[in-house]
Amino acid sequence: MPKTERIQAVDIMRGLTIAWMILVNNPGGSRVFAPLKHAAWNGLTPTDLAFPFFMLIMGVSVCFSMLKYSSSRKGAVRRIIIRSVLMYLIGVALCCAGPIARGTFSLESIRILGVLQRLAIVYFAGAMVYLYLPRRLHLALAFLFLASYVIILQLNDGYVHSAQNICARVDVALLGASHMITEKGIDGRFAFEPEGILSTLPCFAHILIGTIAGRLILEHSDHREKVQRLAMFGTMLLFGGYLLQYLDPINKKLWTSSFVLVTCGAGVLLLALLTNFTDVRGKTFGSGFFKVFGTNALLAYVLSQLLSLPMKLLGPRTFLVDRLFVPAFGPYWGSLTYSLLYVMLIWIIVYPLYRKNICFRV
Repeated sequence: MPKTERIQAVDIMRGLTIAWMILVNNPGGSRVFAPLKHAAWNGLTPTDLAFPFFMLIMGVSVCFSMLKYSSSRKGAVRRIIIRSVLMYLIGVALCCAGPIARGTFSLESIRILGVLQRLAIVYFAGAMVYLYLPRRLHLALAFLFLASYVIILQLNDGYVHSAQNICARVDVALLGASHMITEKGIDGRFAFEPEGILSTLPCFAHILIGTIAGRLILEHSDHREKVQRLAMFGTMLLFGGYLLQYLDPINKKLWTSSFVLVTCGAGVLLLALLTNFTDVRGKTFGSGFFKVFGTNALLAYVLSQLLSLPMKLLGPRTFLVDRLFVPAFGPYWGSLTYSLLYVMLIWIIVYPLYRKNICFRV
């Protein structure tokens, strides 16, 4: 089967995820519909699915990208290292961009970890495991990470919403409170890093589950069988995650093991649905919009982060929201209107690259 056929659903899901991330990261004010907000602590909203879906798709993509290096493991390792380092540095640069633009930048307050930094770390780990460990060990290793994290949280105040949380304590000790953001807890604000060191442990399981889903796509040529196996795998993960939540609450900020299983399960089921839509039924209606984002996902995300700064600091967002959208549609729908138009703006910028088949990759 041609490689492009295999990755069509992956590109669509990657693009859908990026579009959703841009939408929820750029609200038009403080009045935002509840599904477009992150859960305050325990719980799950649709917004909480965006980041883990992207991490899952990154794991799936590892399987496809490693096909290029089937005869040269050394070349694969070099590529993995370069990509991981560049992604991490871009993440640090994005974290610095806001303080620089506002004139509040200092070396003592650089945020060391963040979204792209976490993706870089788990991509490196997942890709190296995929290269060097037998495939049959991947699922066992993933569940070892998840089980270990549950035990750590259970034994060390891992779920308390305060500075006593083990994840917060580890990050303060190793990163320093000045390099972290703050979280409003039960005892007031405390230093916290949602992409912290300890909570990265279950992310290794997350990307490994993505590689397992990718192999289910690669190893079966019949599209219907792919869909069935993905649906079965996703259902098992989702069911297991909702059972585990009674011991280990679903929590994105802690990236709990139940959160990993539930979001991976939902993501694999969505991938099965898209595979059925594109490959089994041969439908493409509406998928082109998301493929524009999917083929230049990192570029679209970085542009959305950078462009949001002048939109906020120079006034266009305030003008559009306060003078046009809120008076016309009300505070909630006005905020959503701005977010949707911002997604379209990034799409318009990236679209010419898609038409010319230009893909920026690190």
